[in-house]
Amino acid sequence: MSDTTMPPETADRADAEDAIAAAEEKTARPRRAWFRRLASQRLTARIVLLNLLGLIILVAGILYFNQFRQGLIDARVQSLTTQAQIIAAAVAGSASVDTGSIVIDPDSLAETADETLPEQDQLSSLDFPIDPETAGPILKRLLADTTVRARVIDKDGNMIVDSRFLYSRGDIVQTDLPPLNSDGSGFSPTALWNRLVSWTFSYDYPTQPDYGIDNGKDFPEVAAALNGAKVSLVRLNDRGQIVVIVAVPVQRFRAVLGALALSTTGGEIDNVLRAERQVVLMTFGFVALVTILLSILLASTIALPLRRLAAAAERVRRGINKRVEIPDFSARGDEIGDLSGAVRDMTNALYSRIAAIEAFAADVSHELKNPLTSLRSAVETLAYAKTAEQRERLIDIVKHDVKRLDRLITDISDASRLDAELARGEAQAFDLSQLLETIVSYSNDTRKPGQAEVELDLARPPQGMDQARAYTVMGHDSRLGQVARNLIDNARSFTKPATMISVRIKRVGPEVEFRVEDSGPGIRPDNLERVFERFYTDRPEGSFGSNSGLGLSISKQIVEAHRGRIWAENRLGKPDAAGEKPVLGARFTVRIPAAHA
Repeated sequence: MSDTTMPPETADRADAEDAIAAAEEKTARPRRAWFRRLASQRLTARIVLLNLLGLIILVAGILYFNQFRQGLIDARVQSLTTQAQIIAAAVAGSASVDTGSIVIDPDSLAETADETLPEQDQLSSLDFPIDPETAGPILKRLLADTTVRARVIDKDGNMIVDSRFLYSRGDIVQTDLPPLNSDGSGFSPTALWNRLVSWTFSYDYPTQPDYGIDNGKDFPEVAAALNGAKVSLVRLNDRGQIVVIVAVPVQRFRAVLGALALSTTGGEIDNVLRAERQVVLMTFGFVALVTILLSILLASTIALPLRRLAAAAERVRRGINKRVEIPDFSARGDEIGDLSGAVRDMTNALYSRIAAIEAFAADVSHELKNPLTSLRSAVETLAYAKTAEQRERLIDIVKHDVKRLDRLITDISDASRLDAELARGEAQAFDLSQLLETIVSYSNDTRKPGQAEVELDLARPPQGMDQARAYTVMGHDSRLGQVARNLIDNARSFTKPATMISVRIKRVGPEVEFRVEDSGPGIRPDNLERVFERFYTDRPEGSFGSNSGLGLSISKQIVEAHRGRIWAENRLGKPDAAGEKPVLGARFTVRIPAAHA
């Protein structure tokens, strides 16, 4: 097997190509990230597109429903009509008198429209033909420096004069050639834009054919003018441009000599409309640019914090041995700030729960080791017992430790399932006074000889509220009943025989409160908070191992799950001679929000 060695030049070229490819990949990576950020699935792109969509709809509505075009056409029709009446009167006057000058008498124009004289009736039967030699100069002078085209047609429909072809000796005739690709062909930006505008803003006006030499009567506006009517039309020329046509009769006295048709140059109105659209579109482009920039700025204030929160949540999910700090945006005071605070609280609660689980596991391990150590010691010592009395004592220790283990495992299992059961269970409204009455009655019926009796003190509900409404709470009756049983059992373990345990319930503002009071030794002041810790117990001598130390901890967990509070305090009597108040017993108070205010 032979080895193949690349030439140095080939190797250098390959290294150079790899370096170029790596540089291009490094340059393209930010571009891909930018395009991903502008993808339709991203929040930034959605905000930009939605804002632009509203702007596009607004601009399209302005361009489509704009009344500027109709107003421009109406103004042009009015000016052409006035101009046509003046020119028609001048042409009519030239039909009978040729002075070489133009004389227009407005009073005589009004009189020809309104007055009726017998002499005029006689003149109306006379024939006054329109002379092209005299009408041509009139049109040329009156239409000088204008873009209006005038055509004079006689009574037979023959075109006499067309202002487009009027010129004198020495005049330079100038005709603008159409621009390249004026038919819309080609793919230049201008041609594409013109096709887009023509397709978007196409007009529904009919196309106007050009007047012929002898077909004037074929056009409705000319026929109407020859019958003495004034007509205005809006048509399109062969290039699709708007043309305004006004036809008026040329008449002297009451005799119609012919018709005068004035029309605008193709593109005159379109250029104005195009300029107006360009202003609107330029404004749209500027506003769209500002909208995009503001949308990106707005999206950055929303998407960037969300992206940071999502990244932090992902780090929390993947983090194992380190605590991840969630970004704090609560100073914003908006929904992002609320979300940031909620995620921070949730993460802190998660870490607290993890820490609590670790501490709970350590406490469980410690508490289980004690009875197991005692049990192993008793079992190992049992083989060395010499008398029956020693063996009986060791067997009692084994039984006691087994009971203790059973109690611990039961309470630990109950505590571990508590959160899940409270989360899955559905809270219901129930009367807490009836629940306490049932528990107190059951405790008295099942109490052992020598145990303290329990009494229930039910306070009168507030004025205007019945008992059922006053003491109704939302929650899990079985779990709150467990709290009451734990507190009663705890009070019995400290209360001397032949004494009473008091359970009192009353309404305190928006909360329902019940207390469990005993006549035991009370609680040391430095242990008022510690009594709710897991596996903590501080009991009289001779009762070691009879409690797991989880009862009050479970009770606090249940009460807090119901958005309530629980605390311990000592019952104090009247001051003695030294001014100190004696401790009469312990009091545990529970407050749960009422279902009805």
